[in-house]
Amino acid sequence: MSTQNLTGGLFIAVVLLTVAITFWASRNNKTAADYYAGGRSFSGSQNGLAVSGDYMSAASFLGISGLIALNGYDGFLYSIGFLVAWLVALLLVAELLRNSGRFTMADQLAFRMRQVPVRTAAATSTVVVSIFYLLAQMVGAGALVALLLGVSSDAAKNITIAAVGILMIFYVVVGGMRGTTWVQIVKAVMLMGGTILITVLVLAQFNFNFSDLLGTAAAESGQGQKFLEPGLKYGLNTTSKIDFVSLGLALVLGTAGLPHILIRFYTVPTARQARTSVLWAIGLIGSFYLMTLVLGFGAAALVKGDEKQQIVDSTGNLASPLLAEAVGGGPGSTGGAILLALISAVAFATILAVVAGLTLTSASSVAHDLYANVWKKGKVTEKQEVRVARIAAFAIGAVAIILAIPAQNLNIAFLVALAFAVAASANLPALLYNLFWKRFSTRGAVWSIYGGLITCVTLVIFSPVVSGSETALFTGSDFAWFPLSNPGIISIPAGFFFGWLGTVMTRDRDSEERFVELDVRSMTGAGSEK
Repeated sequence: MSTQNLTGGLFIAVVLLTVAITFWASRNNKTAADYYAGGRSFSGSQNGLAVSGDYMSAASFLGISGLIALNGYDGFLYSIGFLVAWLVALLLVAELLRNSGRFTMADQLAFRMRQVPVRTAAATSTVVVSIFYLLAQMVGAGALVALLLGVSSDAAKNITIAAVGILMIFYVVVGGMRGTTWVQIVKAVMLMGGTILITVLVLAQFNFNFSDLLGTAAAESGQGQKFLEPGLKYGLNTTSKIDFVSLGLALVLGTAGLPHILIRFYTVPTARQARTSVLWAIGLIGSFYLMTLVLGFGAAALVKGDEKQQIVDSTGNLASPLLAEAVGGGPGSTGGAILLALISAVAFATILAVVAGLTLTSASSVAHDLYANVWKKGKVTEKQEVRVARIAAFAIGAVAIILAIPAQNLNIAFLVALAFAVAASANLPALLYNLFWKRFSTRGAVWSIYGGLITCVTLVIFSPVVSGSETALFTGSDFAWFPLSNPGIISIPAGFFFGWLGTVMTRDRDSEERFVELDVRSMTGAGSEK
């Protein structure tokens, strides 16, 4: 059997499995709570697996291992940032959000604020963050399928991106949160299993001596000892060092503001289960990111020749699949073909699960926040609201497909870091102020969200990410004036500043009076949605 046939068969098996899960789960979607929050019927351990499945995206499995393979120590800084971020989510957000919200991030803000401006701002931010994140997953899908099917044409990648878009619309329209959660649980188990397998096989090549692995990786990288030391990517000059600090801020603070992670805390019945979810997620995600060290340095050490150049050409996105091929026996071997196909199918499952969660988050926000509470002022049936969510999924999927096609030459972990920067700049300041500052007002919330969002997106547009560099979105243009690739160091403080400024310029008595009720509710769960 050829590699392409084996790969195609495994891909089809993954798709059929996820489609079957979606149909199975959809039988119980009867109310808005079923569609948005899975009927709040998942245990802490189940939700922890699903959160892990949502979080361990193509950026983690493909992007980070590739950055480690290309940049050594500096690439691993992504793993550290993504993991440490969960402590912020656990300590500041998970339990309080579960107690004080209902279906979306905006529910928590709107509890003590004026509905229309706050929900509009929160829904806008949710969609922007989700689109950035979606781009990363779909770019990963295009690169993966092009490698496996042996095609290099842009048309084939574009078709793949469109196919992923259509599948994610199906998961959301048919399965809702219940179907999406079960897809994520299955995907998390597959991803952890596949990662453990490749990690063991890589370490076996070096008699389970991690020092030998690092030494070989350094020698094969062409950088020598510098490959294992800080500074290869972020220590080139003052600008790159500041860029690293900016990236670190975005990664550590961004998770607690990611809408598709936040809404997962609504799928459990109690705040205790929300805490349990995060503890499970930290354990699984921590183990996974430790294994990305082996994947990244393993790719640097074991992938050679044309395959190593493929890693470079893909900005690192193909490091894990090509490493699987190498430890299975190398190009042309049966073992290599089987492992390449297996790991690629796992990566594809990863992409499908994450894009479903992201699309559901955006569609939920459009339907619940904009349609039901802003446009219809709450005078809408659950059936109408869910129907609008399904229509919104089509629109968001189309936008993601259109934007992902020109973004194919960007590293997917880097694209996700931008989503984290937007989340940390626009969402986190408003959430924290709302939970912990009594005087915080509607104007402060709106200014915080829009201020952080506009600052972040503007700086990205005029950064080397979009123009003026070899890996830019528009390689033939140069209108970049902001020197940093990640804007977090400017946009995150800006979000907090605008929230403070908007609040001190006005006085919102109603908001202050409801703060006491929100405080009790967030701490105890009294009156929260069951």
